[in-house]
Amino acid sequence: MQRIVPHLWYDKEASDAAKFYVSLFDKSSLLSETILEDTPSGNAEVVTFELAGQEFQAISAGPYFKFNPSISLMVACESIEEVNSKWEALSKGGQELMPLGEYPFCKWYGWIQDMYGLSWQLMLKENEKTTQKITPCFLFSKESCGKAEEAMRYYTEIFENSEIETISRYKEGEAKSSKAKINYAAFKLEDINFCAMDHGFDVDFTFNEAFSIIINCENQQEIDYFWSKLSAIPEAEECGWVKDKFGVSWQVVPTIMKEMMKSADREKMKRVTEAFLKMKKFDLEILKAAYEGE
Repeated sequence: MQRIVPHLWYDKEASDAAKFYVSLFDKSSLLSETILEDTPSGNAEVVTFELAGQEFQAISAGPYFKFNPSISLMVACESIEEVNSKWEALSKGGQELMPLGEYPFCKWYGWIQDMYGLSWQLMLKENEKTTQKITPCFLFSKESCGKAEEAMRYYTEIFENSEIETISRYKEGEAKSSKAKINYAAFKLEDINFCAMDHGFDVDFTFNEAFSIIINCENQQEIDYFWSKLSAIPEAEECGWVKDKFGVSWQVVPTIMKEMMKSADREKMKRVTEAFLKMKKFDLEILKAAYEGE
């Protein structure tokens, strides 16, 4: 099971968005669609899907959070034609953030926000070996600007099978924001590739719950560990969600939840949903008891 899974929050469009994204990539498919009944948002739809062999999850749970470029998905493209075709698809109903073209750091690149608000960076990686097609990229902005390196070092200390691979710093006068330090860095968490940057300009957006990261935990000990390491804002603790000291949202979730959510027994699903909606940090034994009706 993939330990770390990107999670996307939509108002009502999770299923449509997932199907659209699946259509763009090889080795992609819908894995499951589940309805959580009677949540504070009404009936919430959870969609699990695979893009280029990597697992993602999305939820339709109301208009509470909106995507912004603080976390985007960087796509390694094998040809200019691939960049162009994905750009054309993602542009429909979307918004250009950086025009498609040649840049000092890449022969053919563009940054686009799709019709659902999610940001994508399309980058030509011609003749370069890539092991991960899609890489989540953190853009440290506003109050978190200048903290990209600190965050990477913190995350790689928390997770196993993790390392910082590359750090490139802004040269003097290169960034408009006086706080910006890192113009690009690559790192791994549990063997999943991530990248990070400090925003070179002063902007008014930052991390929010629209894009969060799920951590799949095998037992209560793991749940307790990641909760203690990542929860820095007590008022953000709810239903397994935490927010770290940099503002990034995480979901600390037991792996058994995936199997529970596959149940066709509506009463079991209802009991589990009612149980976890009352929780901040997940209690595995209470969830199991609710599932079994004990």
